Amino acid sequence: MQAAIRAIASYLPGKVLSNQDLAADFPDWTAAKISDKTGIDERRVTAEGECSSDLAVEAGRRLFESGACAPEAIDYLLLCTQSPDYFLPTTACLVQHRLGLPTSAGALDFNLGCSGWVAGLGLAHGLIVSGQARRVLLITAETYSKFIHPGDKSVRTIFGDAAAATLVEAIEDGQGGMGPFLYGTDGAGAENLIVPAGGMRRPRTAETARVQEDDQGNRRSQDHLYMNGPEIFNFTLRIVPPMVHGLLERAGLTAADVDWFVFHQANQYMLEHLRKKLKVPAEKYPIFMRHCGNTVSSTIPIVLERLMAEGRISAGQRVMVVGFGVGYSWAAAMIRWA
Repeated sequence: MQAAIRAIASYLPGKVLSNQDLAADFPDWTAAKISDKTGIDERRVTAEGECSSDLAVEAGRRLFESGACAPEAIDYLLLCTQSPDYFLPTTACLVQHRLGLPTSAGALDFNLGCSGWVAGLGLAHGLIVSGQARRVLLITAETYSKFIHPGDKSVRTIFGDAAAATLVEAIEDGQGGMGPFLYGTDGAGAENLIVPAGGMRRPRTAETARVQEDDQGNRRSQDHLYMNGPEIFNFTLRIVPPMVHGLLERAGLTAADVDWFVFHQANQYMLEHLRKKLKVPAEKYPIFMRHCGNTVSSTIPIVLERLMAEGRISAGQRVMVVGFGVGYSWAAAMIRWA
């Protein structure tokens, strides 16, 4: 028995934050400068009161409405989110109820961020090949905009909110499948991409809410998202190329054997730097974030959904997926498209 991706459906919230909107807030940056720097023209952000579960449910409904399968056919729900509705209960339980999944289905949250979809794919694969499930619904859903201070252009220009639902289903061996997988973790880099306050380690107080301005003119408090961009960039260049080469070696393949390299859509500058370093042809290396931004754990499935919709990905092709970022954490997998 093997596991294969059967369908993907994404959902973007309705509110658009354009480069023109950001340029109005940050007069020293033009809309064109933001586009050139990030590869993003607009990003979607949630309305007040719109939460990760709402995005997750909409993505799940779109997948079911596509005819991929019925809600009652799902055996397990995996929900990747770093912006849960509550500390408890588990957001996956709320989504299970709202989507009408059977009460016999398992459901859990996992908090991983930019590598989350690839890691979730590994979890779904394990559930299927071990016989615990035949159909797994993997949903990624983030509302990072709620963590971002309006005066922090370092992150406000990059991140967008979104959800993606992926149906992973059991198939007979030889019809496709996925693997090998590679993972990595380095918690020494945790403070380079973090919301410092709000958890049990540092509860929110009047002091954590005090807004300060850094030497780049970005304003935030400890209640908001902080990203050390140069350190994240250095981490990515240090980790991703060896991971790509390691996965190829473990799979017994060369780069020429891979039809698609789908990387986490962090920002265009970083992606192009990686592509050139790895010597991957541009036609095998899709970049799609111009109208949605960096959607964290949903970036890879959004790219794959677009390739499917355009008929550019076909059965038998090899797809390498690579996630990396907050944690630090990273994950990569080889997929034989079914």
